Amino acid sequence: MARALTCQFATLTRTGRPVTWPLTPYVNDDRRSIDVSTGLVCPAKAERARRNPNVALLFSDAAGLTLEAPPTVLVLGRAAVRDSDLQANTDRYVKRMLNKLPAAMRQAPWFVMRAQTWYWARIWIEVTPLRIVWWQKGRLTEEPRTWNAPDGIEPKLSDPAPPGSSPGPWQSVAGDDWRGHAARAIGRIGNPTVTFVADGWPVPVPVTELRALPEGFAGQIPKVHPSVALPAESPACLSFQSHAEKFVGHDNAAFVGRVDAGFDQLQFIVERRLGGFVLPGGLLRRTSHFLGYGRKLGSRLEVECRRRSQPVPRVRRPNVT
Repeated sequence: MARALTCQFATLTRTGRPVTWPLTPYVNDDRRSIDVSTGLVCPAKAERARRNPNVALLFSDAAGLTLEAPPTVLVLGRAAVRDSDLQANTDRYVKRMLNKLPAAMRQAPWFVMRAQTWYWARIWIEVTPLRIVWWQKGRLTEEPRTWNAPDGIEPKLSDPAPPGSSPGPWQSVAGDDWRGHAARAIGRIGNPTVTFVADGWPVPVPVTELRALPEGFAGQIPKVHPSVALPAESPACLSFQSHAEKFVGHDNAAFVGRVDAGFDQLQFIVERRLGGFVLPGGLLRRTSHFLGYGRKLGSRLEVECRRRSQPVPRVRRPNVT
């Protein structure tokens, strides 16, 4: 898991619906948690995790890994949100990115990075694993193995929530125009993951043999442990993501709706698509996308810092070890 470039991070909304997006995972220095981050200017993932700390991470994308046949790993855990020291969070993110994704970090010189604080200012989410389910060598048709945390384990606790509310969605998406995006997701992005809800937890699992239907998608899911088995019907999220072996950008898409299942078959009924943060194609296209996001999100930086009674953090060059 420490080598993975991305994982699928799943949270639950106020109404108990799962939402899943790809994030870069890191093992905490204390070895007690698997950590991900989200931008301070788009804190919805962190707000969901603070409100309901039952979260999940799925490691299923082998792109960029040197292992010949890596396992597929599902982690259910309790999230702790860290936003009480935004400067430390930003320093931590820059250093971790330099170590893990050096090719991506070489895309812009430091003077440009310092002008993009809206992106580098971060909220960290530290996930204490409580149950791990994995499929050896990614063999999804075989029975998975499981690990449960010992009794008495104490998950980390979140920092206090800031007062007020965040500015809300930063994208205006016509969610009912999903069919064209669905065709693109299947044909060009790939790596589909369906997230359903079981016993109060979001459960993301890979989908194979996915195909489009007039009302959504159909496919197969792997054998799972009974404790995280797919119910007959559940609110659900179907997400896609891809990146190159050398991580310099990424593509993704997500749809929300409901899933009906029978044994290992599923039918996903789409209600709408979600907006995403995409950095596709060559350097010029990625730069154009990134600058566009900055124009939309930059004004939120001071608002979110004021909510936390903290100054705007600076992007500082770390001593990488």
